[in-house]
Amino acid sequence: MNGAYVALEGVEGSGKTTVSRAICTELEGRGIECVPVREPGGTWLGEEIRRLLLHEADMTPWAEAALFAAQRAQLAVEVIAPARARGAWVVADRSLYSSLAYQGAARGLGVDAVREVNVAVLNGVLPDLVAVIDLDPVVGLSRQTDADRIGSAGASFQRAVRAAYHSLAVAEPDRVKLVGGALPPHAIALTVIGLAEGARV
Repeated sequence: MNGAYVALEGVEGSGKTTVSRAICTELEGRGIECVPVREPGGTWLGEEIRRLLLHEADMTPWAEAALFAAQRAQLAVEVIAPARARGAWVVADRSLYSSLAYQGAARGLGVDAVREVNVAVLNGVLPDLVAVIDLDPVVGLSRQTDADRIGSAGASFQRAVRAAYHSLAVAEPDRVKLVGGALPPHAIALTVIGLAEGARV
């Protein structure tokens, strides 16, 4: 059985982490290995970069984008590619599509420019499915209890991020799917699993 690489995306507070856990619980109940990962993070290098990105002083947009790409490259080689090779599902809390939406669109660097950098370092390790948990940014921000550097950028920034995800869904309909964020986490998880199974056919 071939593994699948599913990336969960969305604005801050959209429930990605909760849905990731629900997906893995469901898959493991079916006897399928599920490897949850998060970005930034998931490796020693990634966790160090996570601290810089989310909890340290401000940085330029391209420095931010480059750090995200660096931790992503390490995660792809160290965790994602080996898991897929042995037939596991990888469920990622964010992926390169976060960089397209956040740095490419909302930070104004250009989606194509940010995509080019990320594709170059990922060497073909790309999600089979990008499930965007679509939620009103105001609702998502209201769920935050301790906003990090990016999460504290405000509602207008998050609205730009959400609009970017919608544009990506239009541009890449076979890979990027919008899923209603108002659904219960388990219902979202089942929807995402179904979409991923369809994407692998």
